[in-house]
Amino acid sequence: MRKRLKEVIVVEGRDDTTRLQEIFEVDTIETNGSAVNERTMQRIEKALERRGVIVFTDPDYPGDRIRARINERVPGCKHAYLPREAAKDKRGKIGVEHASPAAIEQALAAVYEIGEERQPEVTREMILAADLIGGPAASARRKRLGEILAIGQPNAKQLVKRVDAIRITKAEWEAALAQLEEEI
Repeated sequence: MRKRLKEVIVVEGRDDTTRLQEIFEVDTIETNGSAVNERTMQRIEKALERRGVIVFTDPDYPGDRIRARINERVPGCKHAYLPREAAKDKRGKIGVEHASPAAIEQALAAVYEIGEERQPEVTREMILAADLIGGPAASARRKRLGEILAIGQPNAKQLVKRVDAIRITKAEWEAALAQLEEEI
C-alpha cells in the first residue's frame, strides 16, 4: 500500500506528478515551467496554510529558479532535493520523472509527513448539485468559484481534486457558493 502524504508537493509538470503518484498517494501542484503564474502562487499559499507544501523541482537551473521564486513569495515551504545523478535518464535528460522510486523516496523521506485517511468534506455530489459540471453555465461558474476559493480556474475533473487537495471545508464551500449565487 502506498503512503499517503499530508503535504502538497509542488512539481514542474505532469510527468513529475505521474511519477510521484506511482510511489505515493499524493496531491501535487504543477508549475508548468519556470514562469510560475499568480494563480499557481495563490494555490501554493493556500496549500501551505492548510496542509503544508514540499517543493520538489528538477535538480537543474530552471528547477532552482522555480524554487527561489516560490521561496521568495511563499516562505515556509519545505524543500526536498534530488541528486542530479539520480534524476538523469539514459540520454542525459534531467528531471524528477526520470528518478527511481528509491531515489524519490529518499529525497522526500526527510521532509514528508504521513497523512491520515479521511473523507473529503466537499463531495462530487455537492459539486454536481451546484451546477458546476455539465450545464451550459458550468464553465463560467467554475471559473468564478475558482477565483473565490483561490484554486485557479479548474476544469470539472480538476475542481474535484483541487477542492479536496486544499481541504476546502463544507462551510467554506457553502460561503463561496452563496457569494457566487449573489453575483449571478
